Amino acid sequence: MQAVAKPRSNALLSEVPQKERARLARLLKPVSLTFGEVLQEAQLIKHVYFPVDCLVSLFAPLRDNVAVEVGLVGSEGMVGVPLALGVSTSSVRAVVQGAGSALRMGAAAFQRELDLNPVLTTSIHRYIHLLMCQVTQTAACNAYHSIEARCARWLLMTSDRMRSDKVELTHEYLARMLGVRRVGVTVAAGNLQRQGVIAYSRGHITILEPKKLEKIACECYGLVKARYENPDG
Repeated sequence: MQAVAKPRSNALLSEVPQKERARLARLLKPVSLTFGEVLQEAQLIKHVYFPVDCLVSLFAPLRDNVAVEVGLVGSEGMVGVPLALGVSTSSVRAVVQGAGSALRMGAAAFQRELDLNPVLTTSIHRYIHLLMCQVTQTAACNAYHSIEARCARWLLMTSDRMRSDKVELTHEYLARMLGVRRVGVTVAAGNLQRQGVIAYSRGHITILEPKKLEKIACECYGLVKARYENPDG
């Protein structure tokens, strides 16, 4: 008999003590999120989201509707972290990159809950530190590393958060993620496919050799992953 997979949950909410969960559950609304759905603009935050099995990209908006991805959020974190720091507006655009489910809470209810739930507050503050590490490492990566290495890093980060070796993604969208021209991503993905580490067909990417892909990825992937696995290390 095949084992039943353990249901996914959000890591931040899972740390909340049992006695606090009932009150928290009444404030959280399960939502299904679709690919490309915009959760937040760089403006007033109305809701926070705790991803369960979806993936959210954070974009730094630029002129002429151009945006560059600066961070990824999966079940390890949340969308709307400025509220936990007493800031009511967001500086990034949050867009669903991988469809799935999340738990949503109103901004005012979330801020009240932080005063009542010190464990949740501490967990979120620790997560904000990790997200800052990811964002700063991504900035350095985009400035100095090759497109192929960055492409490998992004695929691995996405795979980790979606817990899947399959990624639905076009070259055009991946180019937007990395902030490069589409032709550069096409060449990089072609190289990865010829090396046998990925398979690409009509917007579907399958990671065939994750260990080999890690060797191709720049050091940024390993640094960020190690930080998330050992925040205090």
